[in-house]
Amino acid sequence: MVKNRQPDIVEVDFQAPVGSPAGVEVVDLGELRRRRVTAVSRLERPHFHQLIAPVEGRLPFMVDFVDHEVGPGTWLWVRPGQVQRWGDLAGVEGDLILFEGDFLDADTVERARVDEPGGPAVFRPRDGGAALEAARAHLVREFRARGELPPAAHLAALRHLLAVLALRLAHTGTADAPAGPMNETFRRFRSAVERGFARTRRVEDYAAQLGYSPRTLARAAFAATGAGAKEFIDQRVVLEAKRLLAHSDRTAAKIARDLGFKDATNFSKYFHQRTGQTPIAFRAAARRR
Repeated sequence: MVKNRQPDIVEVDFQAPVGSPAGVEVVDLGELRRRRVTAVSRLERPHFHQLIAPVEGRLPFMVDFVDHEVGPGTWLWVRPGQVQRWGDLAGVEGDLILFEGDFLDADTVERARVDEPGGPAVFRPRDGGAALEAARAHLVREFRARGELPPAAHLAALRHLLAVLALRLAHTGTADAPAGPMNETFRRFRSAVERGFARTRRVEDYAAQLGYSPRTLARAAFAATGAGAKEFIDQRVVLEAKRLLAHSDRTAAKIARDLGFKDATNFSKYFHQRTGQTPIAFRAAARRR
């Protein structure tokens, strides 16, 4: 008997084409359809940002267990570390803009909330998107105009134009906008959780590591996300558990070890308390989808 094996998530690093500026790339969706047939429908975890802006057709796209359909006038922002699956690209035209987080200057990263792992995915401009479309068109035109400017000037132009697009996009209309402002305390906490959630789930450990009190982290997390510090940590652990349960063949015991739990029983109780499902039930439901 041949088992129907669930494929693992494919890790994807940023690789700029030969002759292109490092850190950013613009891909025509029609060209992507022609050159990437085998990659469509596979599970991927990119380590870079993707902005998807169809101008024709409708693109089904899954990001971390949420199915989206992106069409003209709608933007999708997929962030590093999120698990994605491309849908059928037939009839879809437009642009895919890829960039690494450190390509932009620090001020833009902060004001556009570029490095926010759980930032909004779908953006629907309230004003019809004319300013966004102008920013997109200018960036695409500059990317394809290699040789018209000296390389350093071309790179600087791309960085500025992408900054305009990111800032415009981050401040356009969206139904799932973040709860409130971020400050340096929360940014440091979030980065520490991203690095360490598989080692510790204790707020006190992060407070000691960062030099804050647990209460300070709780206030910063609540102001930025509407959730307390412990809930923020738990949400990150549960998200990774869901990714591994849905998209890999690892046993619950192996996932428990990978996420820092003593055993599968402890992990199962933790997961059930926060999702209302056992890990096995969640896996079965995710795969039926």
